[in-house]
Amino acid sequence: MATGNTQGRRPRVCLLSSHPLVLEEFKKTLSKAHLSTRAFRLGPGSSNDISRAGIPPASVYVVDSNEPFAGALVGAIQSRFPKSRVLVLGEKFSDTNAFPFLELGAKGLMTYSAAHDDLPEAVRCVAHGSFWVDRNLLARFTDTILRSPRRRSVTNSPHQLSRRQQEVLQGLLENLSNKEIARQLNISERTAKFHVSNLLAKFDVQRRADLLMMQFYSHTPYKN
Repeated sequence: MATGNTQGRRPRVCLLSSHPLVLEEFKKTLSKAHLSTRAFRLGPGSSNDISRAGIPPASVYVVDSNEPFAGALVGAIQSRFPKSRVLVLGEKFSDTNAFPFLELGAKGLMTYSAAHDDLPEAVRCVAHGSFWVDRNLLARFTDTILRSPRRRSVTNSPHQLSRRQQEVLQGLLENLSNKEIARQLNISERTAKFHVSNLLAKFDVQRRADLLMMQFYSHTPYKN
């Protein structure tokens, strides 16, 4: 799994499902880990107007993918609570059912079986901006981004970057190696590697793929 720094203030968690047994089971799992958790039972139409449905604000939403409107719910949450993180639970994830959640902005995908042991760690992980997604699945999704005709750029970045850092970041978004970035910018490969390491630290990620995902989400409008 893609993990990162999980230290800091405890996140507030909201579990979303229409199944009371699912809510009860995973609320116990999170409560044992001393995470502030609220279980919210979904009703008909909850995805259409989450403010009217009464879904409370939280740091992390854990969404049951077995809901017929789970995708719409994830999109609605990201639209109303853009600073929150979403982790999706499901029986099994494949490219077909996982990619739409990732495109909507979900930061975590976890099977029910894995959640019994790893859900608290996953919640802390996504709360601090990292991804909790099977590495192979995340790599395949990243490949689809790289092949996408959508133009990727570093404009409107929330981080203060120098011109050189912006140039190096653009190279990363074009999936260039350190050597290729160095050649493109007429700098040494060692200097390119230095800038890449600084960028990963600045964005608080460990891998190029995580940085690419962050930029992808920052330029992707969420859908209701």
